[in-house]
Amino acid sequence: MCVEIPQEHAESTPAKGVCQHHHRDLEIFCKTDNMYICGICAGQEHQRHRKTYTAKPNVSDCKTLLYHVLGNMGLEDFKTFKIVLSKDYPECLGSELEELIVSDVAEKIAKCFGGETALRITLHFQANGNPLKKITEANKAKLRNECQHINEGNSSEGKQNLLKEIYTDLYMTEGGSEEINNEYEVLRDEMISQSRTSSPLTCNDIFKIPPGQNKQIRTVLTMGIGGIGKNVSVHKFILDWVDGIANQDIQIIIHLRFRDLNQKKGNCSLLQLIQQYAPQLKETNVKEMKVLFILDGLAVCQYPLDFDNNDQCADTNVEVPLDVLLTNLIKGNLLPSALLWITTRPSTANRIPPECVHQVTEIRGFNDNQKETYFRKKITDQKLANEIITHIKSCRSLYIMCHMPIFCWISATVLENMMKDENSDQIPRTLTEMFTRFLLIQISLKHKKFNGADADNPEKLSEFDKKLILDLGKLAFQQLEKGNWIFQEEDLKDGGLDVSKVSEYSVCTEIFREELGLYREKAYSFVHLSYQEYLAAIYAHFACVNNGKNVLDKDESTHLSDLHKCAVNKALESENGHLDLFLRFLLGLSVDPNCTLLQDLLTKDSSSKPCVDKKMTVHLIQETITQEQSPDRIINLFHCLNELNDNTLVKEIQTAMKSGTLMGSELEPEQWSALAYVLLKSGQELDEFDMKKFHTSTENHQRLLPVLRICKKARLNCNLSFESCGIVASALQSVNSPLRELDLSNNKLEKRGVNALLTGLTGPNCQLQTLSENFFAEIIH
Repeated sequence: MCVEIPQEHAESTPAKGVCQHHHRDLEIFCKTDNMYICGICAGQEHQRHRKTYTAKPNVSDCKTLLYHVLGNMGLEDFKTFKIVLSKDYPECLGSELEELIVSDVAEKIAKCFGGETALRITLHFQANGNPLKKITEANKAKLRNECQHINEGNSSEGKQNLLKEIYTDLYMTEGGSEEINNEYEVLRDEMISQSRTSSPLTCNDIFKIPPGQNKQIRTVLTMGIGGIGKNVSVHKFILDWVDGIANQDIQIIIHLRFRDLNQKKGNCSLLQLIQQYAPQLKETNVKEMKVLFILDGLAVCQYPLDFDNNDQCADTNVEVPLDVLLTNLIKGNLLPSALLWITTRPSTANRIPPECVHQVTEIRGFNDNQKETYFRKKITDQKLANEIITHIKSCRSLYIMCHMPIFCWISATVLENMMKDENSDQIPRTLTEMFTRFLLIQISLKHKKFNGADADNPEKLSEFDKKLILDLGKLAFQQLEKGNWIFQEEDLKDGGLDVSKVSEYSVCTEIFREELGLYREKAYSFVHLSYQEYLAAIYAHFACVNNGKNVLDKDESTHLSDLHKCAVNKALESENGHLDLFLRFLLGLSVDPNCTLLQDLLTKDSSSKPCVDKKMTVHLIQETITQEQSPDRIINLFHCLNELNDNTLVKEIQTAMKSGTLMGSELEPEQWSALAYVLLKSGQELDEFDMKKFHTSTENHQRLLPVLRICKKARLNCNLSFESCGIVASALQSVNSPLRELDLSNNKLEKRGVNALLTGLTGPNCQLQTLSENFFAEIIH
């Protein structure tokens, strides 16, 4: 509004000078303080004072002043002003809000309301702040409170760390493929942990459009096995947004955990769901805002997600079953302008139709540099940190596992506890031993907290300790069989746990956690799936040793060697390798030092029995390696030998490689597999692999072929079987395959073998640049 200035001020028109606080023209006179002020002062410390607005000679109407006031708003405030004004006066600005610039808005407001009212409305907004900003700040405050701390397995109060203080960058890449869902998750992750050839992403970049591309990214699917860092990445993304570091174009984030959604009963609308998760958004029109939904933890989703048969729903106010709501949100029928970020394990990624996903990313944990960075952040004594890093590097299987942040945390906890006392002869070198030490350390911490004990490790397990371990083991085993890693109270009862004493079991919060979800439903879980598998192995082992039971096939009378044989067969029958780690732990528990460390779990009748005839079990594994054809299963069997502290086959091959006697040697089937295992676990890429240099039969070709996963160039001038062609195709399709040249000369390939190779060659991950010409001649023929 342009108000005529009283005569006593007319001589000072226009106002001269610049506001010292805001560097704006002094164009308003404050009658209360008898001074000239700028437009920003008028809306802040002088907002309730009596004022007159200076009519400058070059300001003929209110549109220029409106233009000035609106132009001084920040970009986000200006966007919000348009949204709020349109909500109260929809006829003023029309529907095309995005296209309206400052001059357009000033003209439309002046035309709609007239000079005085237009300026009053505008200054009222400026004086009272951005109403939507208050809502978004409340949203940010809630999310900051949820995400600023990191548990690292420990949910007990007073022991949480700030995420910013301990966060270490994770290795994330763009890409993924459908065949990923059929691979062994643990083995696959071990392989890609050693392959770091693609350009990494940060979690803040997932919605950014790559240079040179014109695609719109609405939905991002991020994969990663359990414990690899998906949850931490989500929290880091949210915190960086809250702190104004990244993704500031997003106005609202709604974090929905499938674990909580599973507890939702009855029908609801999308707006009702939003308001339940974020009550501060109750008065907000989310349709007019840029919203990001984070659907976290698809792997535990208990809804069918029937994308093909669910009803269509496009109205955010209509109440529908939650399964219908979720599928329509993901398909874009509900809030098509909203962004979606879905996190999942690889094994459940295919629950989302590919056409609904615009970008796939994968979290691969820590690379080698990030592993070291984590230990140096986690352990304040840098000399000790360096000693721990050196030890981890000396145990290849442990070093590879440290690409998983959760395993880094377990290792840091165990090794810091042990190495500070210089117990170097007892330091764990296998996976089972690391987990056993971790279990005993947590029991020790429980004794310190509740019993005032001083010892770092309990000399003897109490009766409560024994029951605690075996009851948790029973729960772990029963739920592992069902494929569950989050449990309800009825699951605890089935596992023999007394629900009324859950708090006593939960004293080991680093092992077993109790949490309240959004709907105040209690949920329970182990610190990680691998720890569930470890405790399940403890239950199976001691059920056999103490009671002669084989829990794998309900045999009431069995010996440990029979249990091992049964476990090996069960693991080999598994389609996705879900019993692989369980098998490693089960075998590892039968040998020292684990056998001695857990001897208190033995009953009096069984305490005099030896753990197992190690030679018999080693022979069983070696025989199985000889008979098995699947490369991935063979790799896990070599891991089993490592847990049994038997590396005979590996050492034989390593010795032959060093002496130069390997080339041209006639080896046994298990020795060829050992060679492939050694090469794969070396952590180094091979410049060239030539099958002719190895004197092997056609039947043993496929035992060596897995090394193609780490080769840049391969010569396979031999008669490849159909099975071998499948392994070559798998290598070509592996994530970040380094294979660039492939020579298939002098092969008499069957049609189905050619088809298998073509599947690998046309896969999305194939990076091959050169292929022998006669391969195409073979196809034509």
